[in-house]
Amino acid sequence: MRLVHLDLKGAAPRVSYLEQVFPLLSQLGANGILIEYEDMFPFQGELEILKSPYAYSEEDIERIQQLAELNKLEVVPLVQTFGHVEFILKHEKYQHLREVERFPNSFNPHVPETLALLKSILSQVIEKHRGSTWIHIGADEVFHLGEGMDSKNWMSRNKGDTGTMYLKHIKEVLGFIATQYRGLRALMWDDMLRKISVGALRESGIAKHVSPMVWFYAPDFEAEQIGPFLAKYAESGFEAHGYDHYSVLCELLPVGIPSLAICLQTLVNGGFTDETKRKVLDTLGFQSMQLEQSTCEGRGAFPGAEIYHMVEQVNGHLKESILKALEEESAIKGWFSPYHRKHQFGNPRNMESFGSKVLKYVVLGAGSHLGCLRGAGRGPGLSSGVPRRRELDPHSPPARLHEDWESFVRDLRAHLERVYFPDTVEEWMEENINPYLDQLRDLVRDYRAIIRLNARPKNT
Repeated sequence: MRLVHLDLKGAAPRVSYLEQVFPLLSQLGANGILIEYEDMFPFQGELEILKSPYAYSEEDIERIQQLAELNKLEVVPLVQTFGHVEFILKHEKYQHLREVERFPNSFNPHVPETLALLKSILSQVIEKHRGSTWIHIGADEVFHLGEGMDSKNWMSRNKGDTGTMYLKHIKEVLGFIATQYRGLRALMWDDMLRKISVGALRESGIAKHVSPMVWFYAPDFEAEQIGPFLAKYAESGFEAHGYDHYSVLCELLPVGIPSLAICLQTLVNGGFTDETKRKVLDTLGFQSMQLEQSTCEGRGAFPGAEIYHMVEQVNGHLKESILKALEEESAIKGWFSPYHRKHQFGNPRNMESFGSKVLKYVVLGAGSHLGCLRGAGRGPGLSSGVPRRRELDPHSPPARLHEDWESFVRDLRAHLERVYFPDTVEEWMEENINPYLDQLRDLVRDYRAIIRLNARPKNT
């Protein structure tokens, strides 16, 4: 199985974008999709509180599975059952189920309501994936396990440790799945198992019900690195071992596609061969790539290629160009410094020497929040109405810089809104755009306020 892990706890794409991406993933060698829905699943009844305002609908879940089937991709839903449950335990309704009261990341396995809640969550997800033959129970990075009073008391009474306590909970979860959904095979992340002895793993009996999926992050991965893990699990009685989790870290999916393509084709071909490189270039529509520099040359012809290039522009030029304009423009440095702006004084004659360089920007609305600048064309897909990608010159004069970046950001927003829901677009803009563009907006706001004061004395 060559699975692509869609972790939807952030930047969950619209189904219309998945419709374009699934054929590409299949073409690159994937044969399955591991979907970690978190709050994007359409939970019902008492679990409805877990839903995001932009959660997929029941029809969306069905459509995702239809798209996967059309592209020969098996869907494996992932439900976290121990750690990484912030989307559950952040709610006041479930705070009493935390292992440590202050932290929302891990369940307290000793409260009967924990297992009851997990059974309800698993049931709703599994029932909507009746065509799936696998379920992934997560169970990785159970932070603070053993630090709660219930856990300390349990270990004291049972002369146990966190490993045996962990296995007890996992066994209960797997027992529910095996009893209620016969034939459904289970997967779990392996990191917590690495710390547990072969004897304890064998004694628990979980090897009959689940396969460990080895994961870790490394920039120069070698297959030999997982050898000791696989040997240990084989000795512990596990019959099969998942081998995956090559997804890129903390990046928008369109920007991560070239990296993901290389990983998939490397798995298919057993190495990054010339054939692998050529297949990736042809499939993605690039002319060349430089792995050491993490760059691809060419326009690209994959879903979201425009976002890939525009984010590249943001990462490469936004901060540099704005700081250059603010710090190296001599008239601004000499006659409109932070000191001038703080004390609200300035000579209109000198200010007008650079005023024309900022006044054009005023048309866009000085100090306006980026969230108010909406892009056009929110229809599905990326194939129509695509604005021409503009290359931004980091050495542009300030006047042109203002106009170019504002126009560029509106185009970028329009593209992002075709792929992502509004909360994701706002979050990405707040993190990557506003900290820099707001400096230009603040400059214009102060300029307009001070020029109206008509050269009054310094405000002390």
